[in-house]
Amino acid sequence: MVSWSIRRTLAAIALACTAASTSAFAGAKDENAAEWLAPKWFDEWHDGLADKGLNFGATYIADNIANASGGVKRGAIHFGRLDLSVDADLDKLVGWTGGRLYANAFVIYGRGLSRNYVMNLATISEIEALPDQRLYNAYVEQSFFGDRLNIRAGQQAADVEFFDSQTDDLFINGTFGWPAIKASNLPAGGPAPPIAVPGIRIKAALSDQITAYAAVFNGDPSGPGDQDPQLRDHHGLAFRINDPPWVIGQIRFNYDIDIGGRPLAGNVTPGAWKHYGSFDSQRFTAQGLSIADPGGSGIPAKLRGNYGIFAVVEQVLYRPPEVRENSTSASLPGVTAFGRIAYSPPDRNLIGLYLDGGIGFVGFTPGRRLDRFGVAMAYMRISNTARNLDLDTQLFTGVQSPIRSNETLIEIIYEAHVRPGWLVAPYLQYVFRPSGGILNPNDPSGVARIGDAAVFGVTTTIRY
Repeated sequence: MVSWSIRRTLAAIALACTAASTSAFAGAKDENAAEWLAPKWFDEWHDGLADKGLNFGATYIADNIANASGGVKRGAIHFGRLDLSVDADLDKLVGWTGGRLYANAFVIYGRGLSRNYVMNLATISEIEALPDQRLYNAYVEQSFFGDRLNIRAGQQAADVEFFDSQTDDLFINGTFGWPAIKASNLPAGGPAPPIAVPGIRIKAALSDQITAYAAVFNGDPSGPGDQDPQLRDHHGLAFRINDPPWVIGQIRFNYDIDIGGRPLAGNVTPGAWKHYGSFDSQRFTAQGLSIADPGGSGIPAKLRGNYGIFAVVEQVLYRPPEVRENSTSASLPGVTAFGRIAYSPPDRNLIGLYLDGGIGFVGFTPGRRLDRFGVAMAYMRISNTARNLDLDTQLFTGVQSPIRSNETLIEIIYEAHVRPGWLVAPYLQYVFRPSGGILNPNDPSGVARIGDAAVFGVTTTIRY
């Protein structure tokens, strides 16, 4: 548990940053982050180490969020995460050509909005987690043939490279980082914040336009048990390697299309994953009875293995004439869009179909060339098998309890670059049918679902 003094200090920083941002929106100075985040001697010491191959980093993210309507209760909360990292260029440090060592740890504090106020599937904030100090990544990376082949081994996450686009990084909701179809269907949510797992990842540039990715991870980040997975993997030190593996692969194809006489970059990335462990049936017991049948055991049958298929599309729609770089980078001035789709079998997964997409704009605010804004939507369809269990529950209880269908959300965000290394992003999220429309635990009648939730927030990010 993070001490109260640390929480109070981090909270004060966040509130000060948010308050100061109101006046700072008028304009930002072109100065290095170090000039206002740290004294000059520290900046020189930091840069000197970086020149020798050892780079220390720190990122502080704070969320101030309010649930204005719907969910299970209304209210406002503050929580945050401090990310401390070390990135070592082993070539500069010890003469190990193509070698790299990376590790980072989280200091997490506060209560999450999704867990305590909304009870939805797609976590409102990507940093929401139980309070803890956690090791996250700790891996060694080796490049070959001028970085055309890269192998990474150690504790790592899958969300940065797999089933990802650059445009979706603008948005706050966790599903735009690690999609809810994986977070809900995989044991302990899979290898994604705040839990990473031991694994090996291979990345190969097959040509200038085609890049292949493949990885094998330990299939259960925290192991079996009744506690929350984050508690079972206490401090991120479980280092499990004996669970059935989870394997994932994808191929990214880069291309250019001509829009208005100018080539604009795009990419499409199909992929698939397979898990070799056991998964609970969403409807039946081992005896073939409904889990809702009072004459049965009520214990889900174990089904062997699981899989999913997915695809990502990202496309630049507009670049100003002065921008010469032709890439899908979402930080360049212009307009980019993304779309993602995924499917998993309904008999052993809560979410059977997942869709999301969005559009981002950079450099459209006068005098603020780095500011971004965008809108995105995500759709999570509850699997047919899970919905049939809800019908069974109605049949056996005689109560017209809710039938889950889908959770859908919309996010609108504006990201303001107050100063180099300092971002402030107000946003709105609206969640339709949280968790697909489950029963509201606070409803005395026992038939009403959780109400649609309107969430307002401000995220402050400081990077050094």
